[in-house]
Amino acid sequence: MSRRVLVTGAASGLGAALTAAFRTRGDEVLATDLSYARGFETGASAPSPTSDSRLDITSDDDWAAALAWVESEWGGLDVLVNNAGVAGGGRLDVASLDEWEWITRINLFGAVRGTRTFVPMFKRQGAGHIVNVASLAGLVHPAGMASYNAVKAAVVALTETTGHELAAYGVRASVVCPSFFRTNLMASMQGEDAALGAVISHLVESSTITADDIAAAVLEGMDRGDELILPDQPARDAYGLKQADRVSYDAVMRAQAGKLDRSI
Repeated sequence: MSRRVLVTGAASGLGAALTAAFRTRGDEVLATDLSYARGFETGASAPSPTSDSRLDITSDDDWAAALAWVESEWGGLDVLVNNAGVAGGGRLDVASLDEWEWITRINLFGAVRGTRTFVPMFKRQGAGHIVNVASLAGLVHPAGMASYNAVKAAVVALTETTGHELAAYGVRASVVCPSFFRTNLMASMQGEDAALGAVISHLVESSTITADDIAAAVLEGMDRGDELILPDQPARDAYGLKQADRVSYDAVMRAQAGKLDRSI
């Protein structure tokens, strides 16, 4: 059965891959992104499976327009994918408070705004699925990435809370926590910690995992009803180590911190 899906950050990277994967299954997807030029148009035509509109996830007005479009053109929503986000981070004494505020406003409050916008609709429907794209950094916390780790951990907590709160209404919530994969996310990287940026760029560029790989695993996890989706083996291995052997996990994380300091 075809689903009605809204994806944020859909112009490139994982958002584009998720949009393509949903559409391949026959789902109708409203692809949204800050880079799209046109706004939401309602009432002009029947819903199109190739609809796309500009959505700034930090804007209450844009989220209100998205909700109005969904109500007018579809009459409801089956899946909300809060995917849009930016890259950031930096050592505690290097990253500025402005960097912390910037990444929190986008990566955390973007998901909060999307969730708050559609929860009333999902409650009325008695059905729906909220999928928040976090990161392995929300579960495993390497040095030099405190701001990114913190906001992604918050997205994990937001998703778990959402699942508990909405379960009685028939609404599910899943969080996606991939490790490094090839994407253009680094184009959004900001911050004063150049050494950290170089390390992360290398990890992204050297990965053999693609956005299409992650998207396929996300849809499979949704099919299974997974609340936590670890879509790649490196993510599963890293989180498994933290759960099974905290001493070894801490040793790995602290060795990585030492390498980062020596890279200055």
